[in-house]
Amino acid sequence: MILDRLDGYIARNVLFAIIVVQVVLLGLDLIIAYIDNLGDIEGGYGAFDVLVYLCMRLPWRFYQYSPVGVLIGALIGLGSMASSNELTVMRAAGRSLTRILWGVMKPIILVVVIVLCVAEFVSPRTEQFAEAWRVQKQQGAGTLITERGGWQREGDDFYRFATIRSDDTVLGVTRYHFDNHKLLSVTTAKQAVWQDDHWQLQEVAVTHISEDSTRVEVVPTMRWDTAMSPQQLARLLRDVETQAPSELWAYAQYLEAEGQGATQPLLYFWQKVLMPLTMASLVLVAASFVFGPLRSVAAGTRVFYGVITGLIFKYMQDLLAPASTVFGFSPAWAVLAPTMLCVVFGLYLLRRSG
Repeated sequence: MILDRLDGYIARNVLFAIIVVQVVLLGLDLIIAYIDNLGDIEGGYGAFDVLVYLCMRLPWRFYQYSPVGVLIGALIGLGSMASSNELTVMRAAGRSLTRILWGVMKPIILVVVIVLCVAEFVSPRTEQFAEAWRVQKQQGAGTLITERGGWQREGDDFYRFATIRSDDTVLGVTRYHFDNHKLLSVTTAKQAVWQDDHWQLQEVAVTHISEDSTRVEVVPTMRWDTAMSPQQLARLLRDVETQAPSELWAYAQYLEAEGQGATQPLLYFWQKVLMPLTMASLVLVAASFVFGPLRSVAAGTRVFYGVITGLIFKYMQDLLAPASTVFGFSPAWAVLAPTMLCVVFGLYLLRRSG
C-alpha cells in the first residue's frame, strides 16, 4: 500500500510539472505567434481575429510541444523531489531505481493517450477549420489568397484551390483549361460544395479566351465533374504534418500507387505512431540526468540541459528525414534512431549512477 502511495506521489509531482511546463510553452508560443501574425491584419481580418485563429490552432501546438514538455516536466518534477532529498529517502528506504522510474512512467502513459487522441481526432479538424475560417475572413475583405492552398492536374485542366473546410466545402477554386498547351478558358468560383457524387461550383465566372478576344460568362452555379473526392482534396490542401496518422497512411498509399515518393507523409506517420516510444526515451534521459551527473546542480541547469537534449533530438530527426530519401532507408528509422540513441544514453547514465 505504501509502495502504491509512493507511485502516486511521484506520478502526481511529474504530471503537475508537465502540465505547468506545457501551459508555459503554449503561452509563450501564443504571444510570439500573435506578434508575428499581426502583419496579416487587413480589412475584415483584425487583431482579435488573429488571436482567435491562433487559439483554434492550440491543439496542434499542444501536440508539437508535448515531447519537450514531457522532457522538461519530468526533469522539474524529479528535480524538485531530488532537491528536497525525497528521492534519497525513497532509495534509503529500499525503493529501487526501477520502481521509481515506473512511478514516473505512469503519468506519461496518460499523456501519451491524450496526445495520440489529439493527433488523430482533434488537431486535424481544428487546423482545417482554422485555416478555412482565416481564408474566409480574408476573402471577405477582398483579398486573394495565393500563398496557401494547392495545385492539382487532371487531364488538360490545372486547378488551384485556396482551402477546404471541415464540411467538404472548397474555397477559392480556379480552373485553367488547356488544349495542346493553349489556354482556352479560366473558370473561377467562390466555392465548391460536394453533393453526393459531384461538386457544385457557386458564384462562377468563366473567361473564354480566343485568338483575338476574350468573353466573360457569369453564372450562379455550375456542375463540376471530377475524379477528385473531398478526402483527396483535403489531403492535398492541408499541411502534411497536421494530418491524422490514419490520413497520413492513406495519403502515403495513394502516392505510392501513383508512382510518387511518399517519404514525407510516412515520416510524419511514424513520428505520430511512435510517439509513445519517443516520450518514454526522453523521460528516461530526464531520469538519468536527475539520478546521474546532474543530481547536485541547480534546477535551472537541469532545464537548460533538457532543452538542449530536446533540440538535439529534434535536429537529429530533421536531418535523418531527408537522408532517408537520399539513401533509401525507411522513414521509420529516421524516428527510431534518435529514440534508440536516447534510450542507450539514458541507460548508460543510470548504470553509472548505480
